[in-house]
Amino acid sequence: MGVLAAVSTWTPHFNRQIDQDEQQLYDHLLRLVQSELPSQLIGRFRALFVDGVGYPDAEIAAALDKIASSKAADQEFRFVLNRCCHILINRWQTRPQLQSAIPELIAIFETVPSRPVTEYSRSRSVRRVRELVKGFVDSEQYLTLRRLSQVVSQANDASTPPAHEPIGALIRRYPYLYEHCLLAEGSTYEHQQAIRQLQTKAQRQYEVDLSQYVTYQVRRSQLNRGLPAPSTNRILQPVRNPTLLTDQELCNALKQFVGKSQTAGTYRDVAQRFLTHSSQAQSYQSFKDDLYQYITASIDPEYGRRQFNNQLYSQLKHTLPESNDQKLDDFLLVRTCSQLLNFLVVESPQKPNHFVFVDLISNIGSTLTTGLLLKIVLICRKVKPYLEKRFSILFNHYEFCRRDGVQWLVEAMETLNVALSTNFSTIDLSFINQIA
Repeated sequence: MGVLAAVSTWTPHFNRQIDQDEQQLYDHLLRLVQSELPSQLIGRFRALFVDGVGYPDAEIAAALDKIASSKAADQEFRFVLNRCCHILINRWQTRPQLQSAIPELIAIFETVPSRPVTEYSRSRSVRRVRELVKGFVDSEQYLTLRRLSQVVSQANDASTPPAHEPIGALIRRYPYLYEHCLLAEGSTYEHQQAIRQLQTKAQRQYEVDLSQYVTYQVRRSQLNRGLPAPSTNRILQPVRNPTLLTDQELCNALKQFVGKSQTAGTYRDVAQRFLTHSSQAQSYQSFKDDLYQYITASIDPEYGRRQFNNQLYSQLKHTLPESNDQKLDDFLLVRTCSQLLNFLVVESPQKPNHFVFVDLISNIGSTLTTGLLLKIVLICRKVKPYLEKRFSILFNHYEFCRRDGVQWLVEAMETLNVALSTNFSTIDLSFINQIA
């Protein structure tokens, strides 16, 4: 089966019905994306969707008019246009030399049409297409495209957006947010795969940068103490801190999440011991009692006594109480840990209350707060995507706020990046403890 035949059978994950006019539009773009330059395709998009006139293929323009005039257009057009965009984007993403065209394509929808709509004999159809495109620009589908534009345009730019820029400009820095922030309802399987590949590439680069930075800091520390270090007969080239944390904050976070920062060992050691112990729990209730002790062991006693410990106890008490006499199983473990993350971070986009999270960060700091979350994910790895989703809710909630106005969230997202990268990847940074 050829590329065109294979791709033209795409269906969105929620099984929208695709009519003949819609399929005709997709097949047309699928043919063109294999033969035309990005500049030509962007020109076509402008003529077809932004101006609404001047498209060289009258049959395709007529098909678009039919799509726009359908009864379902108000609900469905944003999915159609989103898919049209991704036919081009998915192709360009696989070719590094073409990726710069992606932000250009996305940006045309915020430009003004070249001429007034009254000049055209098809004024009603043109006006309708423009109205629907405006609705697309206000949709979740376009918002995810704008985030993708940020990621792609900054892929080879190591600089950090100024502090007065919105926090949304930092999306490239957090691969764990990609699947939640760069995919919208109606994303095709191919686009989901493209985003996962983008995520994998960004995550690997972050891990390489982090490893090189730690190696540099260890060697510098050895030199400062007059100790022999590998390759120190050469000039030690500085390596940039790959995070927005200070050098001291990053060093503390690394030692916390990698080293034996707790009296009983590393976070992974402690989590494994807890899992071994909890497997012997007589009931779900006794497991929750043990879980309470496991979490509060990392909380400053004075802070815990004020209100946190009582809140945590109440949260666990009211979690699936009807199952208290049952034996712990995988379902109960996942549900308990996911509801704990709701409590500790944020519950849902509809109810983005995160008072507990902000209070934790304000009182014990980002590193120890992230440590609590890490302890939960390490005993139930299935909820790692759920934790990432909690952070995407906060990111979306504050996306258009100035970065310097939500510095606490930036520090939390940076710290989580460190925690997940050091505990869910193959990099070994245990030598961080060699830094004095």
